[in-house]
Amino acid sequence: MNWSIILVGFVFLMSCQSQKKETNTPIASSETAEQVVQPSSKKTILFFGNSITAGYKLDLSEAFPALIQERLDSLGLGYRTVNAGLSGETTASGNSRVEWVMKNPMDIFVLELGANDGLRGISTAETEKNLSSIIEKVKQKYPTCKIILAGMMIPPNMGQEYADSFQQIYPALAEKYQIPLIPFLLEGVAGDPALNLEDGIHPTPEGHQILAENVWQVLVTIL
Repeated sequence: MNWSIILVGFVFLMSCQSQKKETNTPIASSETAEQVVQPSSKKTILFFGNSITAGYKLDLSEAFPALIQERLDSLGLGYRTVNAGLSGETTASGNSRVEWVMKNPMDIFVLELGANDGLRGISTAETEKNLSSIIEKVKQKYPTCKIILAGMMIPPNMGQEYADSFQQIYPALAEKYQIPLIPFLLEGVAGDPALNLEDGIHPTPEGHQILAENVWQVLVTIL
């Protein structure tokens, strides 16, 4: 993996967090989390994450949650996706925001957070605690909701020990809560200049197609 490319991208991502205006709205897709739920036979898949889920600087139709929706529709499966990605989100801010996005019922919850914690060198214990809290809040409010955890990795710029500890957060939580794990959401995309924007960290539309496949391989097992 070309860590030099990723490190440049990480610096850019940190600067993005201070911007007040983003290309993407915090929550959008075929349906939005703030809408009043209308009677429907379709089940809801909510993607909760940061700028990767939001499809930073892309049209929302190009982000992987929308690509998942296209596949669901093509197969005639009765699901609707909700993109609850927010650029700059950390696990701490996500832990505060998740109660708001849970106002509407959901059947599958895909959790993609932690990368911004790694950029800031936040304690891995704190990151794990926040992710655990999010999972428990979802399970408490919607006991039958299926949760999928998207794993993340970071380069060793914070030290190899920190990077290794960070990587282990996700399989540990997946085992603790007995939930499906996407081992590394950016598998096949991270470090490839052709599949990332100029910042080196946010996937291009082509990159999101690979992300959608990474998600689908796990999602299809619980549909």
